[in-house]
Amino acid sequence: MNEALLRSLTPSVLAILVRRGADFAAAEDAVQDALVEAVRVWPADPPRDLKGWLVTVAWRRFLDATRADAARRRREDLVDEEPAPGLAPAVDDTLQLYFLCAHPSLTPSSAVALTLRAVGGLTTRQIAQAYLVPEATMAQRISRAKRTVSGVRFDQPGDVATVLRVLYLVFNEGYSGDVDLAAEAIRLTRQLAAAIDHPEVAGLLALMLLHHARRAARAAPDGSLVPLAEQDRGRWDTESIAEGIEILQAALARDRLGEFQAQAAIAALHADAPTAEETDWVQIVEWYDELARLTDSPVVRLNRAVAVGEADGPRAGLAALVALDDSLPRHTAVAAYLHERDGDLATAARLYAEAAQKAPNLAERNHLTRQAARLNARGYR
Repeated sequence: MNEALLRSLTPSVLAILVRRGADFAAAEDAVQDALVEAVRVWPADPPRDLKGWLVTVAWRRFLDATRADAARRRREDLVDEEPAPGLAPAVDDTLQLYFLCAHPSLTPSSAVALTLRAVGGLTTRQIAQAYLVPEATMAQRISRAKRTVSGVRFDQPGDVATVLRVLYLVFNEGYSGDVDLAAEAIRLTRQLAAAIDHPEVAGLLALMLLHHARRAARAAPDGSLVPLAEQDRGRWDTESIAEGIEILQAALARDRLGEFQAQAAIAALHADAPTAEETDWVQIVEWYDELARLTDSPVVRLNRAVAVGEADGPRAGLAALVALDDSLPRHTAVAAYLHERDGDLATAARLYAEAAQKAPNLAERNHLTRQAARLNARGYR
């Protein structure tokens, strides 16, 4: 069963159920049931109209659940609205659904978590990692969000800032995680940029394009990670880089700086350097200072420590690292890198091995393990 195909159909099916009167929480449960049924049935008997089949099955599951709840028996008349057999309309409701999930009754963090789970297809574990919280905490947050919107009519779309946050996290998971969602996030952000004249929408699109332009060079043929400094820049997508920089420059000219524009400026400085050695690290540190002011994010400060280590030397980077919580994701890996650059190979090898144990995915774990093995093989000489 093609997981990507099912994932691409889910938002549209969910939107159809919501438009037909299903509350969001019940609709999401019904769609998930339909997806499970598709995994069971389709390999042996694939339907001609995949989305139409999912809509029909999901709607019936919703009605079944509604009938089972005595307090909601009034909804049984919705059976007359069951979709007629035949092809479902080829309408892309995904972006609309992102706005519907960002409902005013939810806090921004709850709206983001709910959308990532219901529309983006991320697991609770993946969302928890993005938010730097335990999985159990995120599960409770998503459950509360579902209860909050249960029975609410989705006639008040949420704000742009929340939708941008969701798209950003979906892109990040697609770029570095287990499920490829990056291209879908770019597609939706293009739609949003075409519909809304907003500098942060442009900043996010530029950021995505600049990061995605380097994707072909991020992995070796055997699947191992290639660090930015070692990437073959000839494999970078120069058209995407040029487009991203042009979009960013237009956004910055409006003098309404936001975090996505600041991140895109950092990505542009990396993309614009002909070689790793020619990277303008001093200017990158300045942009990280702006980004830290805008977000007060510990992850931003961790990345800034790396930039300080490149601009002012590894000991300056280590000094910046001391002020940060060592439980931050990738903190140990950053410390290992800075210690290696400072010549303390024994400490670096030990920290690379520790970081490998904490890595969020297999590719990163293997990369860090190889780094530790490389230094151990040198015997710290």
